[in-house]
Amino acid sequence: MCGTCGCSDHNHTHDHDHSHEHNHDHSHNHRIDESTIIAVEQDILQRNNLLAERNRGYFEAKNIFCLNLMSSPGSGKTTLLEETVRRIKDKKAVYVIEGDQQTSNDADRIASLNVPAFQVNTGTGCHLEADMINHALKHLNPKDDAIVFIENVGNLVCPAMFDLGEATKVVIVSPTEGDDKPLKYPYMFQEANICIINKVDLVPYLTTDTEKLKENALKVNHHLEFFEVSAIKGTGMDEWCGWLLKQK
Repeated sequence: MCGTCGCSDHNHTHDHDHSHEHNHDHSHNHRIDESTIIAVEQDILQRNNLLAERNRGYFEAKNIFCLNLMSSPGSGKTTLLEETVRRIKDKKAVYVIEGDQQTSNDADRIASLNVPAFQVNTGTGCHLEADMINHALKHLNPKDDAIVFIENVGNLVCPAMFDLGEATKVVIVSPTEGDDKPLKYPYMFQEANICIINKVDLVPYLTTDTEKLKENALKVNHHLEFFEVSAIKGTGMDEWCGWLLKQK
């Protein structure tokens, strides 16, 4: 459970009744003060937000376009990123920050495309935070006018809560997940600017209705912009990469 992003259960009390001998008969209840917990969470988010603003200032000063890619595990996020990098790396300097709880598998896949990649392992953490991005940027030292992709930890809840300093939040879903994910995980879709529906080549074999998926997402966030792609087949990738290269 993550103790900093709100997914751990704070709505509980601890009652400790102690009776002692030697005529020191006293009993007392220890209760967690929820206002204190809320204050602690706010302090953590406040620190993160300050560092995120520092990252954002860095990106703006160097005219870097930074995207935060978020999804559940198995959406095809890394495959989509690989194909995107292949298509744009000769037109724009590209840098990638990979977030996972363990292994450098994804960073190795990206590095094999001859673009700079930095792995951030969060251990038991379920999301990336602004200080992790700041640390990665110091190692990558991206050029001016570049694109920086942040591939967040696979999770449809916690990553949406943490500002990293990015210009755009992108949520990636696949038809294999069903069409109700925006309603089940509304905060992720509420915070995103772009929704990529990946693996559209599988739609004929599934019961998922992509139009219903988009309809549900728009109920949560009517400003969302959609791209329907298949990273494996190449469907929709020209539109997605064309949009990316127009951003400043």
